[in-house]
Amino acid sequence: MTEQGVGASLLRKEDDRFLRGRGQYVGDIRLAGMKDVAFVRSPLAHANIRSVSAHEAIRGQVVLPADLKGVKPIGAVSGLQGFKASEQPILAHDKVRQVGELLAMCVADTRAAAEDIAAQVDVDLEELPAVHDMLKAREPDSALLHEHWGDNVFLETFVDVNFAAALDAPIKVTREISTARQNMSPMEGRGTVAYWDSRMEHLVLYTGSQMPHIVRNGLAECLGLDQVQIRIISPDVGGGFGYKGILLPEDICLGWYAMRCGHPVRWLEDRRENLTAGTNCREHHYRITGYADRDGKLRGIDCEATVDSGAYSSYPFSACLEAAQVASILPGPYDFPSYRCHTWSIATNKCPILPYRGVARTGVCTAMELIIDAIARECELEPHEVRRRNLVRSEQMPFDNITKKHFDSGNYPEALDRAIAAIDLPSIRARQKKGEADGRLIGVGHSVYCEQGAHGTSVYAGWGIPMVPGHEQATARMTPDGGLELRIGAHSHGQSMETTLPQVAHEILGIDTSKIKLVHGDTEYTPYSTGSWGSRCAVMSGGAVATASRELAGLIKKIGAHLLQTEVDSLELSGGQVHGANGSVTIEEIAHTWYRRPQDLPAGVDPRGLEVTIGYKPQRDSGTFSYAAHAVVVAVDPEMGDIEILDYVIVEDGGKLINPMVVDGQIYGGLAQGIGTALYEEMNFDASGQPLASTFADYLLPGPTEVPAPRLDHMETLAPYTEFGVKGIGEGGAIAPPAAISNAVNDALRGYGVELLRSPITPRRVLEAIQRSQHNQPARQLQGAVA
Repeated sequence: MTEQGVGASLLRKEDDRFLRGRGQYVGDIRLAGMKDVAFVRSPLAHANIRSVSAHEAIRGQVVLPADLKGVKPIGAVSGLQGFKASEQPILAHDKVRQVGELLAMCVADTRAAAEDIAAQVDVDLEELPAVHDMLKAREPDSALLHEHWGDNVFLETFVDVNFAAALDAPIKVTREISTARQNMSPMEGRGTVAYWDSRMEHLVLYTGSQMPHIVRNGLAECLGLDQVQIRIISPDVGGGFGYKGILLPEDICLGWYAMRCGHPVRWLEDRRENLTAGTNCREHHYRITGYADRDGKLRGIDCEATVDSGAYSSYPFSACLEAAQVASILPGPYDFPSYRCHTWSIATNKCPILPYRGVARTGVCTAMELIIDAIARECELEPHEVRRRNLVRSEQMPFDNITKKHFDSGNYPEALDRAIAAIDLPSIRARQKKGEADGRLIGVGHSVYCEQGAHGTSVYAGWGIPMVPGHEQATARMTPDGGLELRIGAHSHGQSMETTLPQVAHEILGIDTSKIKLVHGDTEYTPYSTGSWGSRCAVMSGGAVATASRELAGLIKKIGAHLLQTEVDSLELSGGQVHGANGSVTIEEIAHTWYRRPQDLPAGVDPRGLEVTIGYKPQRDSGTFSYAAHAVVVAVDPEMGDIEILDYVIVEDGGKLINPMVVDGQIYGGLAQGIGTALYEEMNFDASGQPLASTFADYLLPGPTEVPAPRLDHMETLAPYTEFGVKGIGEGGAIAPPAAISNAVNDALRGYGVELLRSPITPRRVLEAIQRSQHNQPARQLQGAVA
C-alpha cells in the first residue's frame, strides 16, 4: 500500500465541490427556453377511467393518454417460471392501480403555472375496491389488479431440501414476523430534464440514475428509438439506495414531449410526490418455524414469506426480486441440514416496491435472527451461544450452503465473538440484575448477516430479466501531459468512486490521484454497464480499472523501453516512472512522446498507444460474501414506550478495503437507515389504498439525535476470486440493525412476557404489547437474564 493506493484512507475528492455547494444535480440544470412539467395523478388507488380531458384554453399545454401514439407501456418481465407480467401505461387510459399514477402531463413556464393547469384537467374515475392487504390479496374473493391473471400473485416460489428430516426435532418454535412498508427518501428526489439535440439528432435526458445505460435500453424500447438516438446523462446523485435504479414513466413522457416541442422540459419530484406516488420498499411478512435440538443446534427452517410488490413491476425488474430471493438467502450464514421455503410476490393497489439498500436481506435477517433468539430462549441458552453453534466455520470455507450459495471466505464465529466481547455482555447482565434508577429496562441484542454482492452472469442469467451483468468494462487513457482519464459505465450515488477508483489505478500505475479523473454517468462517453447496484462497484468497476491499468502499464513500459534503450522485461513501473538499468523515464515523458513527438517512437509501436478499454469478471462471478456481527444495548421505558440506543458495536469483514474511511462512512449511513427501519419509518395505507403519509410530519426519518456513533471493528479475510481480495460492502450497514435492535428490545421486555415481532418498534407498539401481557410488573432479573 502507498499513501494513495489501495488501503489508504484518502480524503474524498468529491467533497471539495459538495461541501462548497458546487455539486450539480438534475435540479441545477438550466437550459435556454426550458419549461416545467407537472403531472395530473390519480387520487384513487383503484378505479376505472371514464375520462380525462382538458378544455380548449389549456389543451395545447396538456398531454393526454391518447396523444402518446406509438409509445409502448413499460414491461418489466422475467423468465422465471410462473411469473405474470404487468404492463405499466405511461399515462393511464383504462384503469388506475395506485394513488399517484400518471393521468396527464401539463407544461408551462414554471412549475407553479404547470400545477395550476393540472388543477384544471377534468378527471372522471369510477372507484373500485382496493387491494391493500397483501395477505388478504390471495383470498378467492379479493379484487383483482390485473384481471387476466385470475389472481394477484406475480410469482410463487417453493424450495424443499430434505425438510421432512427436521420434523422430529425436540424444539419447534414458530413466529409471525413482519416489516413495514417504507418510503425511500434520498435527499435529492427524482427528476428529469429532456431536450432534442437537432445537431446530433438524438434525445438527451438528464436524470439522476444509478443505471444510465439501463434507462437508455428501456427508453428506446418504449419510444421506438434506436439507442444511438438517445443519450442519458446522470450528473451528481443525492442518494440512490435503489430508488434511482429504474426507468420512470415520467422519463418517457418528457422524452416524448421533448422530441416534438422544440425546447427543453423539466420535471422535479417534490416530496409529496416522493411519499405518495413514488416507489416503496421492505413490506415483508414471514411465518417462520425453527427446528432445533436442545443444545441449540439447528435441524431445519420452515418459512412462508409474502412480499407486497405493489401494482406494477418497474423496469428493469422489481416485482418478485425480493420474494424470489428470500427463498435462496433466508438461511444466511447458518449451517443446517433441512429447509423449506414458500414465497409469494403479491400485487396490491400501492406503488411498486423496489430493491432498497440490502435488497430482501434486511427482512430475511430480521426473520432468521429473531427465530434464533426464540430458539435460544426455549433452550435456556444465551442467544450468541446458539448462533456460534450454527454459524459456518472458517475451516469450512469456501462453503456451499443449503441453497447452494457459495460463501467465498470469512470467519463468522470470530466476528460474533469480537462483537460480544466489545459489548461486554457479562457487565450488561449484571446491570440488568441491579436495575436502573429511572425504571428503564436494559436489553442486549445481536444479529449476524451475510451480504452476497457483485453478483455476476451466473447468478442473473436464469432470471430472464433485461439486465444480466456481464464483463464490466473500463477505459484507461493517458492525457498528453501524463494525467489519466478513467471511464466506467457504473455511476456513483455516494460510493466515493471519484476517490476510490483513482486509488486502484494509482496502486498499479503510481500516478498521483490528483491527476486521475473519473468519467461516469454519461452513455455517450462510457462503456455499457448494468450500473450501480448490489454492492458491485468496488468489485466490478474496481476490477475493470485494475485490469485496464495493468494493460495500460504494459503499453507504457513498451514505449519506456524504447526511450531507455533496454528490454521491456527488465523494467519496473513504480512511483509514476519506468525504471531500468539505464535510468528512468517518467510517465509524463512517455505520454508526451506518444502524443506530441511520434517521430521518437519505434517503428513497431503498438498502435493502441496509451488508451485501452477492457472488461473484467471475477474468476468466479457468483458474488462476494461480506458479513458482520452487530451488538446493541438499548434502554426501554415501560411507562412511555421510548427506546434509547445506548451502545452499538459492528464487527464487519469487507475483504480488502480500498479506502477504510469511505467504508466507515458507508457503514454509518447504512446503520442510520437500519435504525429507521427498526424504530421509525412506516408507510401506512388505509383500506382504500390511500397513503397516510404525505409529508415528513407524517413519515419519521431518524436524525442525528436518533443515530448513535457506532464502534467499528474491521476484520479482513480476502475474497479469493477478486482483484486485491475486495468484497462488496455498500449495503451491509443497513441489513442487521432491525434484527439486533428487535432482539435487544425483546431482551429488555422479557420479564413482561413481551416479544415484538413487527417493525418499526414504536412507543405505541411497546405499550400495547405490555398492556396485552399477562404480567403487570416485570420480574426484575428475568427481563434480561437467561433462566
